[in-house]
Amino acid sequence: MMVTRTCWFVLVTRTFWFVLVTRTCWFVLVTRTCWFMLGIAGDQDLLVYAGDQDMLVIAGVGGGNDFQWCFSQVKGAIDEDVAEADNTSLLSERELRLGPRSQAVVICVVKESEACIGAGVSVFPMACVVEVRGTVAANDHLPCLFVCLFVCLFVPADIISTVEFNYSGELLATGDKGGRVVIFQRELESKNRPLSRGEYNVYSTFQSHEPEFDYLKSLEIEEKINKIRWLPQQNAAHFLLSTNDKTIKLWKISERDKRAEGYNLKDEDGRLRDPFRITTLRASFKERSLIPIVSPPQVPVLMPMDLMVEASPRRIFANAHTYHINSISVNSDHETYLSADDLRINLWHLEITDRSFNIVDIKPANMEELTEVITAAECHPHQCNVFVYSSSKGTIRLCDMRAAALCDRHSKFFEEPEDPSSRSFFSEIISSISDVKFSHSGRYMMTRDYLSVKVWDLNMENRPVETYQVHEYLRSKLCSLYENDCIFDKFECCWNGSDSAIMTGSYNNFFRMFDRNTRRDITLEASRENSKPRAMLKPRKVCTGGKRKKDEISVDSLDFNKKILHTAWHPKENVIAVAATNNLYIFQDKIN
Repeated sequence: MMVTRTCWFVLVTRTFWFVLVTRTCWFVLVTRTCWFMLGIAGDQDLLVYAGDQDMLVIAGVGGGNDFQWCFSQVKGAIDEDVAEADNTSLLSERELRLGPRSQAVVICVVKESEACIGAGVSVFPMACVVEVRGTVAANDHLPCLFVCLFVCLFVPADIISTVEFNYSGELLATGDKGGRVVIFQRELESKNRPLSRGEYNVYSTFQSHEPEFDYLKSLEIEEKINKIRWLPQQNAAHFLLSTNDKTIKLWKISERDKRAEGYNLKDEDGRLRDPFRITTLRASFKERSLIPIVSPPQVPVLMPMDLMVEASPRRIFANAHTYHINSISVNSDHETYLSADDLRINLWHLEITDRSFNIVDIKPANMEELTEVITAAECHPHQCNVFVYSSSKGTIRLCDMRAAALCDRHSKFFEEPEDPSSRSFFSEIISSISDVKFSHSGRYMMTRDYLSVKVWDLNMENRPVETYQVHEYLRSKLCSLYENDCIFDKFECCWNGSDSAIMTGSYNNFFRMFDRNTRRDITLEASRENSKPRAMLKPRKVCTGGKRKKDEISVDSLDFNKKILHTAWHPKENVIAVAATNNLYIFQDKIN
């Protein structure tokens, strides 16, 4: 709605609504998670109000316990963590700068007769700059002339959305919400410090996916990287699969330290020669002379150059999923892989991009009869015909592709009976499985729901053999967690190389580790306070009630904006990678 005489302007979308009243110079912006309000009186007084539920900010112009874990590295914006719902602001007359902790509002303000305005927002490691150009006419109705108001809402692009070691553990890949993939390589151990192990440094960075728009369905496709999966190394190059909501890409990461020189088909400046004028191979010429040397014809040679790491897309697998892709898994035959969305699972061949085989389809004829969706899928590490997929009802189905082409009928069905006395409004939500992983041996599988991690024996379907409570103290907070949507967070889990320990994330940047042999557990924290070289990680404890001890933290003091959703464990060593919003923490066991 827009009324030109009274200068009212209303903009309503699915994600936010915005109201502009120029006569009184008030601006209101409301989103699902926060609200912004700007009031301007006269030519210089500006007030900014930013709120998140009950918070108000006002600004004026101006593995187990058998070994100890220690800090190794942190990668990312260590100056300040990103919290998507946190809001801080610093507004000047020319620009409004918001740090990486907040969503952004960019406001362009000028006085009469000024011809150009601009404002910028800086977010690590990328920058977003907004510039508006135009002429300004006088307006007697407004005490302060506003040429343009630009509102930019975004989620920081450097929030890590997936973490994955390769098969050897020498490479570590991360994907973020901006569609970027960053690969870290482990450096060789130093001869001067034989007890110290190599650190992970940036090896390659490339843009895997770009934002797209489906015009037929009027659907915006985000560039966020949902999953990364490495392929076993077969030669000098490395290959990985990355996916966003709709498109899967196969990337080749290779090194080049030589370049070809002396082409017969190209001039010295690199331009192609006319093929009709090439009758013989080039002869070598004397320096600064056109007199040919009596020598054999010239052939291209390889000359040394600075090492360059190239990332090139080898295959693009698209147009096969109607719903958002939540899982990809490379098969043990190293030729095929699975991709799963909310209702279907497809089987792909790595060399074929124009077609895939649909092996699971749970979409009902009438969508009103839909009762569950697929949440994760995983291939068996040794049997290429076996895979599992989990559902939002807390069930796991094991399928054998030898039984039928369409695996709608499962071979095994894993479900733990529910205790009727403990059933509540949130029972179905917290029982939804967010991740499923086979053990390296293939004998067990691990599932993660909202409150616990369960280990299942593939030979026993009626109940899990092990159950570990991750944050049982949050059961009394489910109502507030439902209101702030945290109850829908999807935590991942991972095994160590020997399947003797498991790890998963929690809130307040806590992550939990469970030793399967001793049944002991530990809670650790990924924070900048412990980011000193070789600093020991102190176990953390959460106090649920009563008198709190010195080293404990109250459950009411937990920060639910800081959460560890993505973790990875080195396949051969006790090295773990933990993604805490926009920071990647790397820890290793203590070496005496």
